[in-house]
Amino acid sequence: MDTNDILLYNGKIYLEKGRFAQAIRIRGGRVAAVGENTELLAGAEDAEKIDLAGKTVIPGLIDSHMHLFNVGRTLRAVRLHGAGSLAEVLDRCRAYLAENRPEPGSVIVGRGWNHDYFTDEHRMPNRHDLDKVTTDHALILTRACGHALVCNTRALEMAGVTAQTPQPAGGAFELDGDGRPNGIFKEHAMDLIQRLITDPSFEESRRILQAAMAHASAHGITSVQTNDMYEDNYQRVWNAYQSLADDGLATVRAYQQCGFSTVEGYEKFLRDGFRTGFGSPMNRIGPLKLLSDGSLGARTALLRQDYSDKPGTRGILCVPPEQLDAFVSLSAQNGMQVAIHAIGDRAIELVLDAYEKAWPDGGNPRRSAIVHCQITDRPLLERFAHSHTAALVQPIFLHYDMHIVEDRVGPALAASSYAFGTMDRLGIHNSYGTDSPVEDLNTMENLYCAVTRRDLTGWPDGGWQPEEAVDVASAVDHYTVDSAWNSFEEDVKGRLLPGMYADLAVLSDDIFTIDPRAIKNVRVLMTMMDGRVVYRA
Repeated sequence: MDTNDILLYNGKIYLEKGRFAQAIRIRGGRVAAVGENTELLAGAEDAEKIDLAGKTVIPGLIDSHMHLFNVGRTLRAVRLHGAGSLAEVLDRCRAYLAENRPEPGSVIVGRGWNHDYFTDEHRMPNRHDLDKVTTDHALILTRACGHALVCNTRALEMAGVTAQTPQPAGGAFELDGDGRPNGIFKEHAMDLIQRLITDPSFEESRRILQAAMAHASAHGITSVQTNDMYEDNYQRVWNAYQSLADDGLATVRAYQQCGFSTVEGYEKFLRDGFRTGFGSPMNRIGPLKLLSDGSLGARTALLRQDYSDKPGTRGILCVPPEQLDAFVSLSAQNGMQVAIHAIGDRAIELVLDAYEKAWPDGGNPRRSAIVHCQITDRPLLERFAHSHTAALVQPIFLHYDMHIVEDRVGPALAASSYAFGTMDRLGIHNSYGTDSPVEDLNTMENLYCAVTRRDLTGWPDGGWQPEEAVDVASAVDHYTVDSAWNSFEEDVKGRLLPGMYADLAVLSDDIFTIDPRAIKNVRVLMTMMDGRVVYRA
């Protein structure tokens, strides 16, 4: 029997909107044929056969923006997602220390707290809170959004941050009444503390990535567009991914979104020979990735007007316009794709300005994109359409953001934000991701939020801004073929049609016919990547 010759039959295989097949034949990691059971079973005597027992199959899901390496690191850190109080955050840290018994002087990291969920004290933690957990270890806890952190006094001492430390450009740290840092750091100021976190060894990096890939495979993800390569680590991270691919151990295809903070660092990257498209089907260089502003939850997303719930605050500009223009111009000259994080309406406006200068005819030949695209009005969305700028959005963000967006930006601007349905109607190319570990990379919860416009508890009845909901097939397409378009791979990824990669997920329930509110509970039973099973429930 040829293990590269596989027939999946007796299923409901999604091909494209309104079109399904019962069976799919796979040879050499590609789809060889799709059709009816009787048609494909005939002549398949030598193929390995898998009876799908009526289950639904969709193309392997492609997360269009996340941080896979950090997903792996988060799996090993203090896990704070879902903590409902400040007390619970501190208790989880104590439990981690009791279980792991790190040496005094160690740096302990955690991620996932969100003070908007706290029921005891509705504020960010500070160093005084964390000092109650430990003064023997440096404790660094990053907010769920990744745009703010809190550390204890020991971490401040180890990092050498004092009342005399100047505030960095593109970031800020808060001060106590006595002028000393209170442990809360935002945006680029986080670098002052995060430099305490040592880089893992090459072998440890491989193990971290393998754990993250296994987690992704369990959710039906076969490709990621991942922001793990940065100015100070790009060669090391590239080598770790490549070694897994070379050894046949990678279970997820990676398209690298490469983050830089200085033009000089980016120029060195280009001199080193990296360009969009460099690599192999398992590990390829994607776009330059920039961070133009912060997050809505931390009130660091850059707005045109003051935050409604914090007058005098408009967020943080992380990349000045002239530097943004320099990055984009250099990318255009070198054939590089660009993907820029922009959440607030002012940040989005500045990125669109830079793109329109670089590609004045609106053609956007390198398929450059804006990541997140949360706070928008109709004119901004029309500029997306006119300039052919892609939007890399995260429907799962609705679970939290629908509860705060009106407070942050007011009801009028909130009503035109997270406008996924409008994006479709305007013909804006948009694709789905999770920004994991900001949110978990749970694919069914992500689809559920796109389709129902409800949070994970089912609120509100009828959905928030239900006119912006999308149908299930459109949501799947945004998560598959539209994400493949970002990486110039729509001819080989995102559909289960002859000639395409045999990347697929078998689901426990039929997401196309069940009550949409039940989609979040659907499980992935099996994931195949390149025609091989990489996950079974």
